[in-house]
Amino acid sequence: MSDAAQPTAAEVRAAAEAVKTALDRHLAAVERRSGEDDPAVYEAFNQLAAAAETYDELLYDRYDEVTPFEIPGAEDSLPPYAGPEEPSALSVLIRRDYSVAEPQRLLAQAQRIEAADEELPGSGAGGSRTVHGALGLLFGEFEPDEIASRHKEFGLEEGDSTLWVVAADEPAEPGEWLESPFEEPDPQQVVCRFDVSAVFDDELDGPDDEEDDDIEGELGLEEDEDLEPLDADR
Repeated sequence: MSDAAQPTAAEVRAAAEAVKTALDRHLAAVERRSGEDDPAVYEAFNQLAAAAETYDELLYDRYDEVTPFEIPGAEDSLPPYAGPEEPSALSVLIRRDYSVAEPQRLLAQAQRIEAADEELPGSGAGGSRTVHGALGLLFGEFEPDEIASRHKEFGLEEGDSTLWVVAADEPAEPGEWLESPFEEPDPQQVVCRFDVSAVFDDELDGPDDEEDDDIEGELGLEEDEDLEPLDADR
């Protein structure tokens, strides 16, 4: 950022004062909360998150320094649950991202699948000769959970993943949502969510990680030893 665009010291000071004010408001809202999902606490939380983010940005732009804490922004949190108290149905929404880290390994595994079962869709038509064809064979043969547990064996590398549990008043009719299965759910219907990302791993890395690696080395363990070989006669 150029010197002309840098915030002034007074602007940084004002942002710091805004964080202090937001902290006081958040504490007061927590002390007066009327229940677990008090909207006043939720609003105060978002105001505190916004004030902290602004201060952090100005502090960095002006002094090239950061704060020692991180408050998730409003876009990273869910609103208070407003779904049925006793849901009679639920939807589990799962997304898992992968990158094709080793295309040749993926193709080799697809060829083994194709050779083991000549009745599979795509067999005999060169389905295992292209990456997209190999992916079709792979996901047609194995359940997504098994692929997740054996992704390295298939030449894949894990990316981010998330699981959302969404409550409903009643089950959907058969075929009701199949044309648009991934429409964004109502955030207030989300009972819970579980996220996995390398971002979290980076935040948790520390001296203990090196100790874990040393222990694995002493025990003679390799990272891929728990992966079972693909049966040729599946």
